Order: sequence, then C-alpha cells, then structure tokens
Amino acid sequence: MKNLKIYLLTLFILISVDAKSFSKGVPESFADLAEKLMPSVVNISTTQTVVTNTNPFPFQFPPGSPFEDMFKEFGAPQERKSSALGSGFIIDEKGIVVTNNHVIQDAEDIIVRVNGDKEFKATVIGADPLSDIAVLQLETKEKFIPVSFGDSDKARIGDWVIAIGNPFGLGGTVTSGIISARNRSIGLSRYEDYIQTDASINSGNSGGPLFDINGNVIGINTAILGRNGSIGIGFSIPSNSAQIVIDQLIEFGETKRGWLGVRIQDVTKEIAEVENLDEPRGALVASVADNSPSDKAGIKAGDIILEFNNEKIKEMKELPIIVARTEVGKKVDVKIWRNKKELVKKVTLGRLETSEDFKVTEKSSPTENKIDDLKITVRKLNKEDIKERNLPNQTKGLVITKIENDSPLINSIEVNSIIIEAQKKKIGSANDLKQIVKQVLNTNQKTILLVIYNSQNQRRYIGVKLK
Repeated sequence: MKNLKIYLLTLFILISVDAKSFSKGVPESFADLAEKLMPSVVNISTTQTVVTNTNPFPFQFPPGSPFEDMFKEFGAPQERKSSALGSGFIIDEKGIVVTNNHVIQDAEDIIVRVNGDKEFKATVIGADPLSDIAVLQLETKEKFIPVSFGDSDKARIGDWVIAIGNPFGLGGTVTSGIISARNRSIGLSRYEDYIQTDASINSGNSGGPLFDINGNVIGINTAILGRNGSIGIGFSIPSNSAQIVIDQLIEFGETKRGWLGVRIQDVTKEIAEVENLDEPRGALVASVADNSPSDKAGIKAGDIILEFNNEKIKEMKELPIIVARTEVGKKVDVKIWRNKKELVKKVTLGRLETSEDFKVTEKSSPTENKIDDLKITVRKLNKEDIKERNLPNQTKGLVITKIENDSPLINSIEVNSIIIEAQKKKIGSANDLKQIVKQVLNTNQKTILLVIYNSQNQRRYIGVKLK
C-alpha cells in the first residue's frame, strides 16, 4: 500500500510538471503588451488620381461622322480621386515608418495617423515592389516611440503572435493567434518565404506588424487567403528578410540584391534518378546568362546547385531568396552536382538590379487594362503563362489581375483566372471584352456567358448577371 501511494504521488508530480511545461508561455492577457505597442503602430491613408477613358455608347462613331465632334466630350478622359487604407509601424524615433509597397504605390498624398489622433504627411524614402516593402519618412521634427525587430528565424510553429493594424479603417485593432506554418509561397512575388498565422488579418492590415509575445516585430502582415475577409489564413514577410531590404532602402533608396545569372527549375524524382542523385534536392540550372557571374565561374546548364555559400538548397525556390540577400560583390562557394559527382565553383556575385536579366524582366512587364463595367483589371495572356500553366499552345485570352469588391464577378471568378471567351466569341484583347460587355449591357437580359480557365487551369463556363 505504501509503495502504491509513493507511485501515485510520483505520477501526480510528473503530470503536474508536464502540464506546467505545456502551459508555460500561454498569456493570461495581451492587454499590457498591446498598450505598450499601440503608439508605434500607425494608420496610413493614400490618395491618387485615376484616369478613366470610357465610351458611354455601345458603339463607336465612324471617323468623320458629324456626331463624332458633337459627342466627343462624353468619351473624354475622366479623372477621379481614389483612396486606400493600410497600416505601418515606426522603427526610428525620427519618424521612419515601414509598410507594404502596395499600400503606397502610385500615391500622390500619404497621410500617417499616429496613436489614433495626430496626422502627419509622409514621403517615400524607398520602395521595393519585389518584396512588397516600403519605407516612409514623417514630415515632422517630433520624436516617436519605435518598435524593435525580433529574430524571425527563431519563431516556431505554435508560438503566440499578435497583429495590430487598421482593418477596414478601424485603427488600433488588436488580434491574436499563433504561427500556423513557415516558409509559405503563395505566388504573389518573386521572393516569398511567408510566415502563416491564424491571427485575424483583413483589408487595411497590410503593412502592419506581427509581434511575438515579447513585443518584437517578427513579420510584416501582407496578404490573406480569401477574398471576402479573414478566414484565419494570413501571411507575413519574415522580419529577418525584411530588415535587409529596409536597411538598403534607408541607406541607398533602392535595393542591391545578389545575382547569379541562372534560370532554374525543380529537381524532380525522375531527374534525380537520371543524375544518380540520392534524392530530389537542389536547383537544376536550365540556362546560364552570357557573361554573368555563373558563366564566368564555369557553371553550366544541366548542373544542379546543391549548396550556396554553405547553405544547403533543399528546394529550388530557396535559392533565389538566399542569393538575393547575399552582399553584392561577395565571393561565395557554390556546390554543384555534375556528371554524378560534386564540384565547387567560386562565384563573385553581381547585382540583380543592374543585370540584363532584370532589365529584360522589367521591359516585358505586361500592360494592365481596367474593364470598368466588370470592375476587374486584366492583362494579355503571354507565352510564359501558357508554358507555366500547361495550356494549349494556341490559347488566347486575358488574365485577371484584380477584382474589385463590388465587381459582378466577385463570387464567380478569382484572380489569375483566364477569360478566353465571352458570348461564345474568342477574346484576344481587352478591347474585345469591353465591346462585348457593352453589347450585353444593352440587351434586356444583361447576362454574360464567359469561358475561363480557373486558377487550377480547369476550363469552366460562367454565367453572370451584370445588372
């Protein structure tokens, strides 16, 4: 009996210790932390002039028509002011603010509200569309309370986090959750390594901070999954990646990313077998740019990059991120797999922003057009899209890049869907779609039939009532 009591007592102690270890770190309240951090989180509002050129008639007057001059004013470009809301946070007492690039992009005026009451004009120190980060300077001599960055590499799945921001214009909103996943890629930008969180993030939270329970910024809230608000899947740029960009924007007003000069692809199971590689890993070099750092170092198409600067490359998507954050001009070891054996090449990194690769990419950025009657923005389908999405070679159409909240398509189609037909007519340009929409709006039925490829590249028929 005595032994049984000792056994039960020991078991109780072990269970108590175990429970304490699991409960450790679970906060009773975030109130003190939120109160401390609120003065450093800002609300950002921007305005810009949008020019639209719409024809109110369902037809075009022929050149030389007497009605052309009479009604030309109706088709004249119209200007209107557009406003947007976002969030940000102060990182320097002199009023340096960090936010997302998409919050302030093309803005004519930027107003930053601090601590819920004081408003200041702000100018852009530097912005980087590739990482979606911007740095602002408040136009004032006042001193502010900054926040500090934490080490996002130490953040673990399951850690508590809180988000503070300006969702739907409701400034000073605090939400909490945990880190749901790490190293997420969702196809928004070239350099993606997002922290995923279930802390509620909505429209207007963009650019705001994601804090750990010590009050350090470990992420910049950037995107959500779900068009109609938070569904518990939000994405933040890790602070360690963001800091490199932020420091460069403050110092130079622009970024200076490392550049290898290779085009890469995934190493599949089949490729690994053919190359006698133990498992699918690394990044397969598809091509090497002439006179690039890789070309000069002797890296060739068909090589598999296994390590860069002593960092192992598990997946292809990791390499561009690691290269980009490495100092321009640095000499690094690149371990490659060639002819079933490992080799090491010494590469002196170039700068991405001054490379021919980058210039070609910038020049080839597709033109976007707004379809006012559908309240969507589109661009023309190109060869790269067809190849990446494995579509039929002769496919023509328009890729949807933006859908406004009051669009008639909001519940039927998602961004990245491709419109290939409207009213059983093939769509080759934005003007084709505009003309068909005009015709539909002049019918009694006002229903348009679209044929699309959705974001999963499945062909679908969509019928939508326009008015």
